[in-house]
Amino acid sequence: WPSLSRAWSYCPARPSSSATGGMGALDAGCFEEELENGVGLEEDVAEIGCESGTTDSESESARAIEDAVRVLLQGLGEDPDREGLRRTPHRVAKAFREGTRGYKQKVKDIVQGALFPEAGLETGTGHAGGAGGLVVVRNINLFSYCESCLLPFSIQCHVGYVSSGRRVVGLSKLSRVADVFSKRLQDPQRLANEICSALHNGIKPAGVAVALHCWHIQFPEARPCNSNSTYPSKLDMQGWIQVLVSSSSGVLKEEKSSLWDDFLALLKLKSINIERGDTNLSSASSWCPSRVIETSLCNGHCARSPKNGKTSSKTGVSHAAMMAAVTSILHSLGEDPSRKELVRTPHHYVQWLMNSRSSNLDLRLNGLSKANSCNVVDGNFTCLNEIQSVLNIPFCSQCEHHLLPFHGVVHIGYLDKQEGKCIERSVLQSVVHFFACKLQVQERLTRQIAEAVYSIFNIGVIVVVEAHHLCMISRGIEKVGSNTATIAVLGQFSTDAKAKGLFLQTIADKNASEG
Repeated sequence: WPSLSRAWSYCPARPSSSATGGMGALDAGCFEEELENGVGLEEDVAEIGCESGTTDSESESARAIEDAVRVLLQGLGEDPDREGLRRTPHRVAKAFREGTRGYKQKVKDIVQGALFPEAGLETGTGHAGGAGGLVVVRNINLFSYCESCLLPFSIQCHVGYVSSGRRVVGLSKLSRVADVFSKRLQDPQRLANEICSALHNGIKPAGVAVALHCWHIQFPEARPCNSNSTYPSKLDMQGWIQVLVSSSSGVLKEEKSSLWDDFLALLKLKSINIERGDTNLSSASSWCPSRVIETSLCNGHCARSPKNGKTSSKTGVSHAAMMAAVTSILHSLGEDPSRKELVRTPHHYVQWLMNSRSSNLDLRLNGLSKANSCNVVDGNFTCLNEIQSVLNIPFCSQCEHHLLPFHGVVHIGYLDKQEGKCIERSVLQSVVHFFACKLQVQERLTRQIAEAVYSIFNIGVIVVVEAHHLCMISRGIEKVGSNTATIAVLGQFSTDAKAKGLFLQTIADKNASEG
């Protein structure tokens, strides 16, 4: 095989390692074997150990979620026992339970003992934090699971309060209370209301203000998954749906009070620009894209109506069985699946998963180098001598270790002796979409795209994938804003450091020009 360079550490479900061999050297199989032998996987050992103190009911709940995840994998046409998926039910169950731990936490246990007397305060509405008595904790990074589709969404939370009764609260308790309610199935406006109400009732201040800036990944539009399909170069999934919501109580809710303006002014000191009237402009009832987008089944399968109950794959697992599995997950998390806001959640979650349905299609690229090449070089290409560069091809895929989305852009470079000859961008988009439209890991996705393009231009190919992983924000590490880059090089790019450097500099220059 041609040499291949790629990163290996992005997924927190696996240990870091260095590449020491051919492309198959780091397949999941060798790590699955270590897992079964109990060798070297410190995190998985820690996962097992941390659950040793769980109650029988908690263990039963975890097993029920794992069983449901196996049904979902089978419904996607996958084998839950294949390498790479063996631990997925456990990881998904653990992530769901960690992400909804707020159901078992009580605000009074957090704020009890965290109220401190402050001798300098006035008897009435206090002066803690300066004139006006306003204390604000800014930029609390949180995540929550959307109650409509069970996908995580990111939150930047800002909390303020005006003290009363000569008491102040420990500042860390404000973020901890916000975290309790974010670790439940949520809607942005209800989350803001619950944080505000809990703080008002828990610490008895003169008033509370809460502002949330929330981001939700978009659902991909339905597209035919075949090698000849074309679609716009800018995919809707690349944007995040954003909403600003707020809630207030007491003196911060009074229309004639200037304290709300003071709250916004203190946010602006950290370049957090929220103007009066900005919040609640987006309807909370429609902020989740699953409520307005009906995504067709993907990967070339004939989509059947979910209502007819017919099997959704050759495994014999019906769409109804997948819906029932999601309902079981909701019940195991302590939720009421019949709650009005959750009635359509199983449908929405299955709808999202079906975009990663296992495909039996083949990607046929023979002849594309001639039939689909072009002489016109537009803004999508940068030709450095014989290097052709196609940058910023957006994608969205599904991490097979946690069943959570990862999304970003793909940059492709290839060498062509016929200077000025370029493969159409739409063809490369089809290649990216084909491999992204299934359960994946970023390293494999990078390699597969490189190999597919190399089958057309076998002189040299380089592929760089930059992606955000929702599993990095919605699990224990909660690394909001982290980004993962992987690289694969084949042919001349693996030996020509100058050519590789020129392509990487092209990406850097493009990113710099776009700010």
